[in-house]
Amino acid sequence: MQTSITNSTTCYGWGAIILHWLIALIFIGQFGLGFVMVRVTSQRTAFELIQLHKSFGFLLLGLIILRIVWRCGNTTPALPGSVGTLERRAAPLAHFALYAFQLALPLSGWALVSVSMLEIPSLPFNLFVMPNLPLAESDGAESFWAAAHWYLAYAGMALVALHVAAALRHHFQLRDGVLMRMITPSSDPE
Repeated sequence: MQTSITNSTTCYGWGAIILHWLIALIFIGQFGLGFVMVRVTSQRTAFELIQLHKSFGFLLLGLIILRIVWRCGNTTPALPGSVGTLERRAAPLAHFALYAFQLALPLSGWALVSVSMLEIPSLPFNLFVMPNLPLAESDGAESFWAAAHWYLAYAGMALVALHVAAALRHHFQLRDGVLMRMITPSSDPE
């Protein structure tokens, strides 16, 4: 079976598949980590978890930018004929929303640490100091970005749940192969 790193008109290549699942894993893991880090009682543990959360946030930001560039530079496999008109119109909007939230969430986190009056540096994986965004520090700005980050996280996870539900519908109800082509590329019949 011949597989490719790039997409074809009928299947996703390894590049899109690996980026998809890596981003999914980090995005969902970030939600769990964010949930835990604000509930830990030990300040030292909380600090370490926050730095880890920021590290994965910067990694996620880089990966989603790469994913968007990859998608723009590759063909998108066509949906099967069994997919109705409404779903054909909704699918690109849903993917656009997922990309938007995956970009907005780490950017809002970066904005949050940039405006924080605590001035705690971000040290992605303890490799370097990530510079702050050029935003003015203030308690009001920190409150705004903290709320934005929180709402974006929950809305983003709701979108992910909807995306997973749609994929499972394709797999178990429609049985049209949409989910399978994002798990492994198959040889292109063309």
